[in-house]
Amino acid sequence: MNDDASARLPLSFRAAADGAGGEDAGGQDAARPARAGARLLPWAVLAVLALLPVVGSALGLDYYVGFVRRLLIVAIAATSLNFILGYGGMAALGHAGFIGVGAYTVVALVDAGIDSAWLAWAAALLLSGGVAAAIGAVSLRTRGVYFLMITLAFAQMLYYLAVSLSAYGGDDGYGLHVPLVFGGGLGTGHAHVFFWVVLAIAALVFAFASRLAGSRFGYALMGIRDNETRMVALGYPVFRLKLVAFTGAGALAGLAGALLASHSNFVSPSLMHWTESALLLVMVVVGGLGRRWGAVLGVTVWLVLAEALKVWTEYWHWPLGVLLLVVVFFAPRGLAALAERRRGAA
Repeated sequence: MNDDASARLPLSFRAAADGAGGEDAGGQDAARPARAGARLLPWAVLAVLALLPVVGSALGLDYYVGFVRRLLIVAIAATSLNFILGYGGMAALGHAGFIGVGAYTVVALVDAGIDSAWLAWAAALLLSGGVAAAIGAVSLRTRGVYFLMITLAFAQMLYYLAVSLSAYGGDDGYGLHVPLVFGGGLGTGHAHVFFWVVLAIAALVFAFASRLAGSRFGYALMGIRDNETRMVALGYPVFRLKLVAFTGAGALAGLAGALLASHSNFVSPSLMHWTESALLLVMVVVGGLGRRWGAVLGVTVWLVLAEALKVWTEYWHWPLGVLLLVVVFFAPRGLAALAERRRGAA
């Protein structure tokens, strides 16, 4: 970032933009192995996940391959929420509404006889982004708890709209009995191929979100989060920046909804209930607000624990509640921040 642009940024994140220029050479040399390891870790995880369908099928663990695929889809939705909440400070409680819009877009296209996965997912992305832009244009004129409540209200409106759609099953939901196709005789019915497609999409979304957070746009959002009044005084188009972020997050949530519909082969209005938005919010908080891998870590910990606890007890909800309390009181910046602090200390 050049000096002029850096000078216009608030001090709260100017240092992050410029880097730790005050470190001595010895400290930089000591930090290089840790940074190299941190850069290689995502590639190692990606390689392991790419091998999972083959290994899982050989070991008879097809259920867990499907579970990881669902985890990746939910992580896409959580990443989009983390961007507007953690980086932009927009505490939305209606993100599941956009997931539902994406899922029902797939339902509408399948019902109309369109079975192309690429077309259905692209349509879900665009329609969810359009709905998010319309909702954001109204909601972003409010702040704080009012913004939270108005996004909740819009999401519930979408929920009741889905309930009233008797053509798509209403409250009973809609089953997708025909798998979407990728081309070349392949489609969502081929479990391995579908897993790799979801993995590729998730990797692209995570990489894009990471680069965007470190861009001038990302730093501007953090400035708005920290001191919106000052950003307005500096001449930044605050409303426009927030609307672009909100629209993009809604579009990615819609893409996650379309993938989830293809994964489950079933869509119901419960997908967009406010409790689903709250659950996404909780997972982001557990992982770490505004942390690069916070949303992914939060989704992974939460869903894996839920899956494991269901095996041991029917009262599996309360240990997760205890986990949330522990994070809030002892790691308020999330598990990702805790891991970063320990890595820095090492």
